[in-house]
This record gives sequence, structure tokens and C-alpha cells, in this order.
Amino acid sequence: MIRLMQLTRSLWLKRSLIAASISLLLSGCASNPTGGANFVLMSEKRELEIGKEEHQKIIDSVPIYQDAELQAYVDRIGQNLAALSDRPELTYTFTIIDSPDINAFALPGGYVYVNRGLITFLTSEAQLAAVIGHEIGHITGRHAVRQQTAARSAKVLSTAVVVASVFATGTTVLGETASLFGGALISGYGREMELEADELGADYMYRAGYEPNAIIEVIGVLKNHEDFMKKTANRGPAYHGLFATHPRNDARLQQAVGTVDGLEQGKLNEVDPAVFRNETTGIVLGPSIQNLTGAQGRNRYYQNLLSYTIVFPDNWSLEETTTTVTAKAPDDVSASLLVEVQRLQDNKEPRLFLRETLGIPELQESEELSQFGLRGYTGIHPESGERKAVIYLNQRAFIFTAQGSDEKLDAALLDSIKSFRAIARNEGVFANPLEIVWMQSDGRQTYAQLARMTRIPDFAEETLRLMNGDYPAGEPKAGEWIKVTN
Repeated sequence: MIRLMQLTRSLWLKRSLIAASISLLLSGCASNPTGGANFVLMSEKRELEIGKEEHQKIIDSVPIYQDAELQAYVDRIGQNLAALSDRPELTYTFTIIDSPDINAFALPGGYVYVNRGLITFLTSEAQLAAVIGHEIGHITGRHAVRQQTAARSAKVLSTAVVVASVFATGTTVLGETASLFGGALISGYGREMELEADELGADYMYRAGYEPNAIIEVIGVLKNHEDFMKKTANRGPAYHGLFATHPRNDARLQQAVGTVDGLEQGKLNEVDPAVFRNETTGIVLGPSIQNLTGAQGRNRYYQNLLSYTIVFPDNWSLEETTTTVTAKAPDDVSASLLVEVQRLQDNKEPRLFLRETLGIPELQESEELSQFGLRGYTGIHPESGERKAVIYLNQRAFIFTAQGSDEKLDAALLDSIKSFRAIARNEGVFANPLEIVWMQSDGRQTYAQLARMTRIPDFAEETLRLMNGDYPAGEPKAGEWIKVTN
């Protein structure tokens, strides 16, 4: 009788725990903006807070591509798609990351990021819209929130079964099984959510007047790049979840896109292909100096004509002419550094050059400069209080005039002067980066011939094919606009 009572009580506790767990899961069941119901354990307010917090971390830690026109173009496409999405009330932010990697991603609450490297391998505005629409689909589908909920739900369910099984049997075998099920459930979301993001993106493209089949084209671009990476044994980072779960001929995706594409609609928007060409002309191909340093605020400046480089204080603005550059503090008034150049007429000491050639009185707090094999001299002007300096490089005298309102700023300016040096041979790509330009093919030049005319360092022929959607064996057609490099 006692044993029966123990078993009855154990069974009651087990059922109560499972019921409580299910109740907890159901309490988070909320209507998804894209239709249907999902288990969600996070409020929209918290979702927006997390997105804002994580966005600031990204802005503070990764380089942002400095091209205002291209940024405005991406934002214009994104805002148009977002306004036609299932969550048009959100405030959307679209950002180009200065990275050569082929990638794009989204954060909860309306934040979309597209790597510069991905844009260089797209060939139309519709393809760019497909990438952005896909990422908006992750936001409108609340995929980050749903995945977080799935992880927590699986953990709750697993814990409940563990406790219940201990009461019933004294073992945790069922708990281990539940944990395995939870892991499979979470890992399975990748495929389904990516497909859902594609379906949503295709719908938003349709509403905006783009050809939804551009999604299929982008998959081809990414799969071709993946094949190229394998062929060249390049072990660089691959794209994250962006279409990554789709096989090259994805029947489910083609069916979803085909359904959207077959909807009764008016004419597609007439998108002038010249707009995409104009907006992507000049975009950097491969690594950039910001990408090399790994920090947006790292203000290393390259002067290719005069073959020198210098690091200015973080976040300072630059104004340049053919032979001069002026760096200014963020407030434009507290500090500045002007770099000018003169050809050396004789080989006098740098200290004497300042005094005799430039007519500057004997400097105070002066010191000789000896950096990177260069000679120079610096000190404080006794009348103006400015820091003056000269450094010799390639038979030229580089003259520095630094104005700082306090000792801390003067120390930062002196650090900049001491960073001045010649551009190293292996830095040529940063001093004169590879940039995309468009040309109209006459049908006679092959990619092999064009590759010999470019500065792309490795696999130039294959890279040109990838950039133009002709990988692995296509050739330019007469009258076709193709991307090459400067």
C-alpha cells in the first residue's frame, strides 16, 4: 500500500512538472508578425533593446565602409523593402561592413549588415535587394528570438523530464534522451529559418517590383565562390547562414520563389542597370587598410604620390591636396596637424633647415627624430606655441605644423609625427587599393587577357569570372558590361 502511494505520488509529481513546463512554453506563445504562432519568451521591447545594444558593439568594434554614396544606395534599397515588409513599423538601420568576406547578417529589431566583399561579387540591384530582403526576413520572422526561445524551451523540457524520471525511476536516462532531442530541434532550425527568410525576402522583393528569381542567382554566386575557395585551397571564412543551407538546385526554394514569382502582378519596376554600375564603381576589392588594422578609428593615412604613410589620432577628419594633408580633431578647433613638403636643395641638418630655410627661431623642448631610418627634428615654436617638425624622405623635407590646446593633445600629435615613414613595398595595395570599374566588352577580350591587365595578385582570371557571374568557364559577350579593376 505504501509502495502504491509512493508510485501514485511520483506519477502525480511527474505529470505536474511536465504540465508546468508545457504551461511555461505556452505562456510564451505569441503571434508571429509573418503569420502563425510561435513560442516566444522575449517581449518585443526587449528584442529591440538587445538589437540596439548589439548594434553599438558592432559599430564600436568593426570597420564601417567609408563610402557615403554607396551607403545611401544600400539604405535606399533596404528602407524600400522594409516599408513593404511584415514589420514596417520598426526603425531599420542598414550598414556596410568594410570586410572582403562574402557575408551579410541581421540583428533583432531592424539592424542589417552587408559586407563590402559580398557587394563586389553581385551583378545587379535585384541581387543586392535579394540579400537585403533575406536579412529583413530574419528580422520580421523574429528568428533570433525564436531560436533563443527554442534553446530555452528545450532546456526547460529537458530539465522537467530529468526531474520527473528521477522521481519515477531514480535514473536520468530519459533526461539524456530529451537533451539530445533538444539539440536536434535547435540545429534543425537553421534550414527551416533560412528557407523562411528566403520566402519572406522573395515576397518583399515582389512587393517592391524586383524579380524574385534574383534570390536563385545569389545562391549561384555564393556556391560558385564556395567552389572557388575549395579549388584554390583558400581557408578564409565562408559566408554564415546566408543561403548556406541550400543546395545549388534547391527544389523547395525554387518552388517558394516560383510561387511568389507567379503571382498576378503588374510590370516589374524598370531598374536602370546603370544605377548599380555607377554606385558600385570604385568599391574596394580585397583587403583595405581599415580591414587590415581591424579598427574603424585606426586613422592610418597613405599618400601614394609622395610614398609616405602616417597615423593620425583616432576619429580625426582629413583634408588633402596633391601635396598637403590636414588632420583635425573631431571638434575641428582643439587640435590640428598640417603636413607639407618641399624639395631639399642641400643636405643641411634638419634643425638648421627649420631655422635657416624656414626662418623659425630656435625651438623649445626640442629633440632629434630618428625613426624608420629617417632623420628629423621637432620642438615648440617660442612665439606661437605650435609644434614644428621636419623629417627627410626621398630628397624631400616634410614639414609638420601641430596645434594642440593642452599637453595631452600635443603628446598625441607628437606620436603622429613619430609614426611618419615610407610606404613599405608590401603595403602597395593599401596605398593604391584595387577598385572596381565597369567596362563594356567588345566580345574579343577574354578573361585571361583581362587578367594580365589587372593588379589582382592571385587567381586573377577566376576572380574576374566570379565578379561577373561567369565562373567557372564563361567569357564576356559583345556589348555586355563587366567588372574589372583599376
